[in-house]
Amino acid sequence: MKTGARLALYGLGLIAAFGGAFGIAAAVVPDDVVAGWQKGSEMNGHDEGHESGETASTAVATALKGLALSIDGYVLSPIEAPTVVGEAGELSFWIQDAAGEPVTAYTTAHDKDLHLIVARSDGSGFQHVHPVLDEATGTWSLPWEWAAAGTYRVFADFTPGGADAANLTLSRTVQVAGEFVPVETQPSLVSEVDGFTVSLEGDVVAGSASELTITIARDGEPVTTLEPYLGAFGHLVALREGDLAFLHVHAEGDEPAAGDTAGPAIVFFAEAPTAGRYLLYLDFQVDGVVRTAEFVVDAAHGDGESHTGDSH
Repeated sequence: MKTGARLALYGLGLIAAFGGAFGIAAAVVPDDVVAGWQKGSEMNGHDEGHESGETASTAVATALKGLALSIDGYVLSPIEAPTVVGEAGELSFWIQDAAGEPVTAYTTAHDKDLHLIVARSDGSGFQHVHPVLDEATGTWSLPWEWAAAGTYRVFADFTPGGADAANLTLSRTVQVAGEFVPVETQPSLVSEVDGFTVSLEGDVVAGSASELTITIARDGEPVTTLEPYLGAFGHLVALREGDLAFLHVHAEGDEPAAGDTAGPAIVFFAEAPTAGRYLLYLDFQVDGVVRTAEFVVDAAHGDGESHTGDSH
């Protein structure tokens, strides 16, 4: 039995998507404004060498991924998807390179060439999915139907093909018509899903690596049959309330082999960029079925963190 003892950062991105205080479905930062914030900055790990006159807020922005719909010449196309609740259809998009051509070559990470994350502005409706690439056109697509109205942030995490290619996270928003019923959050460290009780322990402190232990039980008994999923025993995504800052963590070390199991505890090390509330989503697999447990945690202030935009 193998246990994922440590989990390392998969990607860190800032996604503008929340409406203030859950009040208005469309109260989000427009894509063109978001792109403007990122113009001229070197994202996705290329943030060395800031000029001495650079502001603290700019330094924070360049240290985070996923804020823009275009980075280093790569552009996320508009998202084609159903526009109303309950309409069955297809979600599709493509990635365009600096020459204006669709990208068709990708570097596989965690068993997939591209990871797609979708969440509504209040953090509900979370999905971590994997569309299919049409290599002839460069279009990614998958069947899609919206369960609730509102403004959704859709972002793609991928690495273009090539030895020197860097991991990128690009994002756009999608408006879904219908009556918007916001979901407010309260701190929650226990999640019940399909008969599983998933508990989270640990304190999140901004600006430093925080250890989080997640324990999974079923019918009061510890689960020791966690199965590998996307090359790990668990995937944790954290969305910062207020702008959906995106932090994806995953298992560090040797990739588990087919037939390996783990549990009942999984340990994560995650670094929150600022203090504030975070919505956490754990994907785990048992008996061939992937389930998602949800938590809400408040990150405390830490030494050396940026307080830019922090309302707490």
